[in-house]
Amino acid sequence: MASSYSTRKKPSMKRRSLHEEIAEHLRSMIIEGELPEGERIDESALCELLEISRTPLREALKVLHSEGLVTIEPNRGARVSTLTAEEFAELFELISGLERMAAELAAERASEAELKKLGQLQQRMEKYFGSGDRHNYFQINQDIHRMIVQMAGNETLATLHEQLLMRASRGRYMAIGTEQRWEESVQEHQALLDALRAHDSEKAGAILREHVRHTGDSAVEALKVGKTTNS
Repeated sequence: MASSYSTRKKPSMKRRSLHEEIAEHLRSMIIEGELPEGERIDESALCELLEISRTPLREALKVLHSEGLVTIEPNRGARVSTLTAEEFAELFELISGLERMAAELAAERASEAELKKLGQLQQRMEKYFGSGDRHNYFQINQDIHRMIVQMAGNETLATLHEQLLMRASRGRYMAIGTEQRWEESVQEHQALLDALRAHDSEKAGAILREHVRHTGDSAVEALKVGKTTNS
């Protein structure tokens, strides 16, 4: 466990509260597979690495528990949550429907300033794709999906989407594990941006729905392959 933690730099902990910075640090480790599903969270090792006390660490674990990334067991500590292929499939089925609705609304309601910002995010994402930087690519990718939902102008939709997005984040990262799917994802995002700029709600919704479905299929396949390899 300690060796897994040692590969990560200590977070700066300047912009947000201490427990929020710790939660972000652990969230990335879980999403990117540095902390495998089912693995126990070694509080002592983390406290030593990050030079923190257990109180902010446990607050961070509560945040991750609320996001479905960590399971807290009474008197036994915390573990990285485990999701089956069937659960991943259900999550992406829900997300595809929500994001289709969001894209349709965003195409109708988005301002030119919002579309310009979305285009800038697309350019940054493509830059990280070109350099093979999956970590930063994924962060920008998440921002793009969130922004499209925010552009829809429906707070209830945004709240529900955020809950599901966090639970599906490991699967979404796994889905870009192959170069082919990663490249396809970038192309799908560009097609989506074009549809949003054209204010074509039907096309934007259809593109995003299929994009999420493709991502879900790739995530489920990657999970199955991983379990077969590790069995």
